[in-house]
Amino acid sequence: MLWHEGLLLVCDLSREHHTFSKNGTQLVKFLIHPTRNLFFTGKGGVGKTSVACAAAIRLADAGKKVLLVSTDPASNLDEVLGVGLSNHPTPIPAASTLFALNLDPEKSAAEYRERMVGPYRDLLPEAAVKSMEEQFSGSCTLEIAAFDEFSRLLGDPTATSEFDHVIFDTAPTGHTLRLLTLPSAWAGFMEQNTTGTSCLGPLAGLQAQQKLYQETVKALGDSSVTTLVLVTRAEASALREAARTSGELAELGIQNQHLVVNGVFQALDVSDPYAIALQQRGTAALNAMPHGLRGLTQTVIPLSPNGILGIDSLRRLGMPELVPAYDSLPDLSKKVEGLPSLSELIDDLVAPGHGVILAMGKGGVGKTTVAAAIAVAIAERGYNVHLSTTDPAAHIAAALNNEGLPNLCVSRIDPEVETALYATEVLGRAGTNLDQQGKALLEEDLRSPCTEEIAVFRAFANAVAAGTNKFVVLDTAPTGHTVLLLDSALAYHHEVTRQSSQMPESVENLLPRLRDPDFTRVLIVTLPEATPVHEAAALQLDLRRAEIEPFAWIINQVLSPLTITDPLLRERQLHEQAFLREVKEVQASRVAIIPWQIDPPIGLSELRKLTQHKVASLQL
Repeated sequence: MLWHEGLLLVCDLSREHHTFSKNGTQLVKFLIHPTRNLFFTGKGGVGKTSVACAAAIRLADAGKKVLLVSTDPASNLDEVLGVGLSNHPTPIPAASTLFALNLDPEKSAAEYRERMVGPYRDLLPEAAVKSMEEQFSGSCTLEIAAFDEFSRLLGDPTATSEFDHVIFDTAPTGHTLRLLTLPSAWAGFMEQNTTGTSCLGPLAGLQAQQKLYQETVKALGDSSVTTLVLVTRAEASALREAARTSGELAELGIQNQHLVVNGVFQALDVSDPYAIALQQRGTAALNAMPHGLRGLTQTVIPLSPNGILGIDSLRRLGMPELVPAYDSLPDLSKKVEGLPSLSELIDDLVAPGHGVILAMGKGGVGKTTVAAAIAVAIAERGYNVHLSTTDPAAHIAAALNNEGLPNLCVSRIDPEVETALYATEVLGRAGTNLDQQGKALLEEDLRSPCTEEIAVFRAFANAVAAGTNKFVVLDTAPTGHTVLLLDSALAYHHEVTRQSSQMPESVENLLPRLRDPDFTRVLIVTLPEATPVHEAAALQLDLRRAEIEPFAWIINQVLSPLTITDPLLRERQLHEQAFLREVKEVQASRVAIIPWQIDPPIGLSELRKLTQHKVASLQL
């Protein structure tokens, strides 16, 4: 991607090659004649905050008055801009017409929770109140609370009338928009909801703002007012997620979409095998881009050699001519030392002789790879192992099944199948006496991320029970919220029935097993980058709230141990030191690293490499 005469230029994105030359470039429409509202969305770690900030600065530099807004509870907008922010517009000194603010959906969610639970505190048993509070603590509550926050800016024309453009560092999911546009959502149905799902309750607290939400949804679908910018990476999983989001929002009338592929790498040293392999992976992912994304106007942003922090670095984003020349290789003399490899965890993981090993983390960090590598290593030590994966592509599971390894059984939990089974069960139990609108609302609620989490959790619980006589390795696990939701529901069940003996053994023992460090070992998987590390830290807090202490952190795709000559990747080696240090010294009681691999870790031979090689030193 190139800047030219104050405008952003698109790189050549043909199927055959992806270059950064000026040949075949075209002007990016959303910055030539930008709509008033720009929404940036994308999965964690793709760089949407950096791209949103860069676009905001570019518009401000062109003389426009811009408001940049984040509704992410884990926002790093302050860190990226280098300015302390609040929930009111704060001027950014280095860009005179740019203002930014962090909205607080956590605070809004807490207000909803108290508004809905408060009246029952003196009427219901403590266990029931606790169960209600946890129902209002999930991701859906935050999602709807975030929508409530930015709808005040988008749906009320007077709220931002002084600004030429409003840029949002988040965007509502299709589920939230569908739920808010169902007429029965405003008919009070959710007040009688007894299905056990967790999105209808949060919606009840928003009923008074019905007109404001309708105006917000209308503005989102108006192509003359709003542009949705999908930010992704040149990676298969990120592109699949972008395609899913694009299709879901297009079905709801949000057609004005633009695709930004961030962090595309082009080798500078063609003799560096790591650089060439990384470039080839990105090219292959873009060549296999989902069909639904190919029709969108596209922008490619080259991989930044270091972190995007501060106004100067944001101005350079996508501007190769402003990046300092590589006159010499960076100084790595102050690198982080003493980080062991994954292989050095295996002895302790197998010490109990059986149990459950959970690989947890955000999407795209390599949970499935880590789980599979550990399962193979344990099976090759003679233990019986069951590897259960939710990997949607199931490449690793298929490869292991085809190669066949004694002692190793591989299965896949299909979230769609599990969710369909659960939805059918709930509709059969709770939907019998509902009218057409009530059923529509219940069916929409059952399409939520919360429902999938609960459905997969049930399959997970069945797998955990098998850990009493063998090793069970899973690449998915319930969040701390889900564990607490189960805990509070069981407490309420005890309070009502007083007959815990009637509860199934697997359910009765699930929470003690998850909280028992001798039975369950939780591994938090992350990458040596800002967003994955900070999201992993939030996950750790969530688990500790549920009385589950992580066994170790695993930092995947680390460049530091590798002998690299490409100058851009050498800069990346230097940049990741801060996050290696943060994990080692602040976040984790125990940490291990997995070096970046030239060959994708699929199949027995490649997975073995992850647990057979020790990192003697990070000396380069």
